[in-house]
Amino acid sequence: MKMASLHHSHYTSSVNLCSTHHFSVFPSHNNNSMRSLSYKYKLPATGNLLVRSCSDDRAFDVVIVGAGIIGLTVARHFLMDSDLSVAIVDKGLPCSGATGAGQGYLWMTHKTPGTATWDLSMRSHQLWMMMAESLKEQGFDPMVELGWKKTGSLLVGRTRGESDMLKGRVKQLSESGLKAEYLCSSDLSKREPDLLVDKDTAAAFLPDDCQLDAHCAVAYIEKANRGFASKGRYAEFYDDPVKCFIRSDSNRGVEAVQTSKNTLYSKKAIIVAAGSWTGSLMQDLFRNWGMEFRVPVRPRKGHLLELQNFNSLQLNHGLMEAGYVDHRSISGLESSDHGRDLSVSMTATLDAAGSLLIGSSREFVGFNTDLDESVISHIWKRVGEFFPKLRMLSLSDLSASRKVRIGLRPYMPDGKPVIGLVPGLSNVYLAAGHEGGGLSMALGTAEMVVDVVLSRPGRVDSAPFSVDRVLE
Repeated sequence: MKMASLHHSHYTSSVNLCSTHHFSVFPSHNNNSMRSLSYKYKLPATGNLLVRSCSDDRAFDVVIVGAGIIGLTVARHFLMDSDLSVAIVDKGLPCSGATGAGQGYLWMTHKTPGTATWDLSMRSHQLWMMMAESLKEQGFDPMVELGWKKTGSLLVGRTRGESDMLKGRVKQLSESGLKAEYLCSSDLSKREPDLLVDKDTAAAFLPDDCQLDAHCAVAYIEKANRGFASKGRYAEFYDDPVKCFIRSDSNRGVEAVQTSKNTLYSKKAIIVAAGSWTGSLMQDLFRNWGMEFRVPVRPRKGHLLELQNFNSLQLNHGLMEAGYVDHRSISGLESSDHGRDLSVSMTATLDAAGSLLIGSSREFVGFNTDLDESVISHIWKRVGEFFPKLRMLSLSDLSASRKVRIGLRPYMPDGKPVIGLVPGLSNVYLAAGHEGGGLSMALGTAEMVVDVVLSRPGRVDSAPFSVDRVLE
């Protein structure tokens, strides 16, 4: 697969240069001949080794590249479940990418029991629940700390075929141990009076599904991580792009991560959790060694409409249309960028602050994050097909309360994230490719990464997520 150009990459790196911004400890708060890299990975013992700068060298057991929800929760799990020290590095700041642009739902209603991602999501949801319960036991409000809401979710079908599918899904979900209920049109009307319901409309209802606010959750996790800084076990390097890896001359490992302003040495593991930029970042870093490495994580752009303090619609649960499951493409785009495979599916939630979040779109346009008003129009039109009250409102009349969230979901062709050791390297691991499920799979992924690095038996089988399954 040809990877997207690094010109738009969040982790744009200088391929042929390694120079040695911001380091924070919080006591409180050319080689033109390219060779293919296969799983046997015969890396030269020396050559292309980079001269270290001794001006600000730092050593940690674990260095994590990427401060999205995956990277931050991996750091948290290492800090809480081991005695290892951790550094986390990112070109930007937490919540500046897909994590902050998401809707914040922790829903199982659209997941498929029996799949690897189901197992990972179930474990992760259990861990989120345990975190919320732990907060309550300590006298804290999960709503305040995490934006936590037990809303329940509705997967809504509007045709007879979709209704039949939902009956089967409810049966499947119930047999997998979840509370699930099939709602016919009359029952659904009682639960969501503002939803347009006809005789064929039905829903799968999961009363225990929850949602959270990504910004609140990230702030909580960051605060917990920073509590380990005074013990010398944690440091953050934000606004500090990764430039290259420094290879060890004694084994098949990577000795350090070179950033714009620091050399971060790793004694145990380097975790690359750079979201949509993971594929292009890894390809670029390996190119420094005259080799080619391709893992097919791609950016899948999404728009989400946020209407603040919106009280024109009653919404009692999180809603998602049945078509969200297969992301059906639409035509008739008001854009010159054709062939981008745009899909728009209705999702609607009310967040902890009372904002209505409406989505969502999916499209492949590389690393472009520009606002496309035609996509917002498609989203508004689609949600109006479900909520007649919204048809009477114009988006232009809502400009004062309107915001648009735009993010790049890390897409994997087989729908599974890639989690595990990079074959041929002794200490480099990937944790990326969760697409729209980063929040919902974050804690389970963090647990899995730590178990793999420490060679411990895992609660969820890591084999289906292995890196070598997707190498080209």
